[in-house]
Amino acid sequence: MLEIKNKVAVVTGGASGLGLAIAQGLVKEGASVVVLDLDRNKLDLLPDEIEKYCIDITNYELVQQTVDSIVSKFSKIDILVNNAGVIYSESFINIMNPSCMKHSYDRFKKNLDINLNSVFIMSSIIAEKMVINRTQGVIINMSSISAQGNAGQTAYSAAKAAVEAMTKTWSKELGVFGIRSVAIAPGFINTESTNHALNEKTIKHIKSNTPLKRLGETLNIFQSVKYIVENDFVNGAVLQVDGGLTI
Repeated sequence: MLEIKNKVAVVTGGASGLGLAIAQGLVKEGASVVVLDLDRNKLDLLPDEIEKYCIDITNYELVQQTVDSIVSKFSKIDILVNNAGVIYSESFINIMNPSCMKHSYDRFKKNLDINLNSVFIMSSIIAEKMVINRTQGVIINMSSISAQGNAGQTAYSAAKAAVEAMTKTWSKELGVFGIRSVAIAPGFINTESTNHALNEKTIKHIKSNTPLKRLGETLNIFQSVKYIVENDFVNGAVLQVDGGLTI
């Protein structure tokens, strides 16, 4: 069993939403928590006990420098939670825009950069530190039920499907070092970003189609993180936390 207490955890996108719930939960369990986020204002609201870095995690060189600083201060990183990401929707072909019906390639690339490339960057740099320091840690990647393919979300679904593929690949490659790789695929969680992305009618429809008849809460996601960290035989799995929506 890998105890959370006295471990060093890095949480990307940890200044709000799911990431904030995860960061706060890890702190309560006794971990030293480092949050990486782009939102300086929200970072400033975090308690002093949480180490904060305002950085763009798609910037490889900056991430390398930041991780070097974290390891220099804490001597190790035990837990990485790749939570940062942006929900994005755009039709592959939009007949309502006859002048240019096809999906924007630029927005496709940008979405992959945020939701996929950042996961590779963070994980490769921190996994190297884990191997060098012989740290038997865990990488937890935030996927989505959209990884199975969701109409209107070509870029987002592609990114999350790739995140799940990388998770399984790393579980095989890094397992020999005692480093686990696991993904969480949340359904619809009651967060600011969910309520911003979806209208009231859509949320009502989602609730009616979910066996538990409600949205998930951020605590449910932290509980999943805690389970993954503490159960050291969970590796390469994609944990569905969706209230049964995808059954």
